[in-house]
Amino acid sequence: MPRQTQIGLMSHAELVSEHETQTANYAKLKTEKLTLDLTRGKPSPEQLDLSADLLTLPGPGDFRDAAGTDCRNYGGQQGLPELRAIFGELLGIPVENLLAGNNASLELMHDVIVFAMLHGTVDSPRRWVAEPIKFLCPSPGYDRHFSITESLGVQMIPVAIGPDGPDAHAIADLVANDPQIKGMWVVPNYANPTGAVYSEDVVRELVSMPTAAPDFRLMWDNAYAVHPLTDTAAPVLDVLGMAAAAGNPNRPFVFASTSKITFAGAGVSFIGGSTANLKWYLGHAIKKSIGPDKLNQLRHVRFFRDADGVRAHMQKHRAILEPKFRLVLRILEDRLGASKVASWTEPKGGYFISLDVLEGTAARVVALAKDAGIALTPAGAAFPYGNDPEDKNIRIAPSLPPTAELEAAMEGLATCVLLAATEKLLDK
Repeated sequence: MPRQTQIGLMSHAELVSEHETQTANYAKLKTEKLTLDLTRGKPSPEQLDLSADLLTLPGPGDFRDAAGTDCRNYGGQQGLPELRAIFGELLGIPVENLLAGNNASLELMHDVIVFAMLHGTVDSPRRWVAEPIKFLCPSPGYDRHFSITESLGVQMIPVAIGPDGPDAHAIADLVANDPQIKGMWVVPNYANPTGAVYSEDVVRELVSMPTAAPDFRLMWDNAYAVHPLTDTAAPVLDVLGMAAAAGNPNRPFVFASTSKITFAGAGVSFIGGSTANLKWYLGHAIKKSIGPDKLNQLRHVRFFRDADGVRAHMQKHRAILEPKFRLVLRILEDRLGASKVASWTEPKGGYFISLDVLEGTAARVVALAKDAGIALTPAGAAFPYGNDPEDKNIRIAPSLPPTAELEAAMEGLATCVLLAATEKLLDK
């Protein structure tokens, strides 16, 4: 009789035997004394090296932009027009509706919500802090988004996300009846961690749906707009134009950065929005800063030259990342496919793979991996308050480790998944 490979269909005796096998595999894994890290989606040293020429730019005596602005001095709160033109083309945003800032788009997102809490938005009847407020959080999602709203006392409501984005009709029902729902986190292209790409139908629903709150905002984090892993890149939809056409021009704030394009700690961030939204943002931002690092913006202009320069640069990133993603997916299929104790996404871009293990075992898998020297993002991190109600989701970040270390980490992770599954089914 063929051996049963699907763990959930094994007899008790077969399950006991499988548990003994995986226990032995795990004991062997621990003897390897690994020190491996799959926690964050950091660019690898090889990826950072792609931008090494930035370290010599803009160069001695090169400190003026095309308009003659001395980038060494104060001012220029909107950022350099040349850089905004390059990324405006990539993001589908007119130059006049896009600002360039310092290295972290997360800082811009934080500022927008803090400014709204303290002052209200251009559409707010009162400051957000004057009443309890709520945010919709497509989940699994980006933990740092959720950290912002949690730190400010905003109630977070998880909404399920599929390959084309969240259920827009369910969201429309929520926002139509609750004026305390003031916003929603969105990663429209290659979402962290599932790789979801929001469809045009979903985006149109989000920008046009009636909301009980007149100041409802879409925090549109297009962090992976130019990060495909295949020949066909996901389209960057004109969310600002779509919102304006739907009569809600102030609904989206668009964010992006070069964090995973050039240097993660020394890049440039962007915020896009309606004329009214940007005037509102600048009016508050000028109180905290006289202007961004324009020399860093100038070196990015010199480095890329134009939007095609960015596209060509991202193909070099793809050449490094794509084999790592292929490796992870191959190991998941080879080690876990037949057992049916896990499922995973196969993203076409971005930085992550979302792994769902047997319900009720994610925290155990992470703990087993930690004891074997493999660091993973905490179970539940991709959900508001760190609470995955099914305890099954684990985010995998393949980008940072060298290939050999990535392979070892994934083989070890697979062993932990199988051991945790047999423990669960045997109720150990």
